[in-house]
Amino acid sequence: MTLMAAAALVPLLAACGNERAGAGSASAEAERPVTGIRWSVDSITANGTTLRAPVDAHVTIEDDGRTGGRYACNHFRGETDFDGDRIRFTIGTTLMACDDEPSRTFERTLSRTLGDGALKARVNDGRLTLTAGDGTTVRLSEGGADTPLHGTTWKITSPDAEGRAHLTFDEKEGTVSGSLGCNKVNAGATVRDGHITVGTPITTRMVCEDSLMKAEKRLLRLFDTTLSYRVDRRSMTLTSENGQSVEVFAAT
Repeated sequence: MTLMAAAALVPLLAACGNERAGAGSASAEAERPVTGIRWSVDSITANGTTLRAPVDAHVTIEDDGRTGGRYACNHFRGETDFDGDRIRFTIGTTLMACDDEPSRTFERTLSRTLGDGALKARVNDGRLTLTAGDGTTVRLSEGGADTPLHGTTWKITSPDAEGRAHLTFDEKEGTVSGSLGCNKVNAGATVRDGHITVGTPITTRMVCEDSLMKAEKRLLRLFDTTLSYRVDRRSMTLTSENGQSVEVFAAT
């Protein structure tokens, strides 16, 4: 769906284009789609305070109205309705706890705004702005380069390791190291043709609460095997040969 194609979105087209509404042609920018794009959340401004997106916050609206994305720590899914230049989200979210206050504050503010009735939408120069009735403004941008695999601290979001698990791939050393949520881990890692061959893990021997140990046991299945990986902006999915998948995002 594009702003040009949907009659319900004509007011939005008029607000975004360089031509006046009703003119014989519209600007190329006005024809850019709202749906089918991964919109990265850049910031949200509420009560005069601007909060920068701390992690891989994003929103994607499919042509059929299905919506998915990420606040900060939690993912959300649901439906989106268009009414003129207004967008209304009806969404549910996961219940993972953020482990730092900036992420918690950003997530609370963004989730409240997206769920607080119809938002006025405006597209201009590859950017989408959503404005709530109280003036809160969410700024999003299209595109952006993928985060490099090597040298990035990849924070593990699934399985739930209470925000403690993370991995970093070192190209020069040919290793992967980090934390499984309880214990530190290190192993060889060779990257070739979209796959990562991970060696036998060397770990510390700490014992933590049951939830962390359960998540750690699942993460250990990513070692001593070959993983396929897919990077999408600041997110990455690691999938083992037995189908075990782990979702991570770039923390640094």
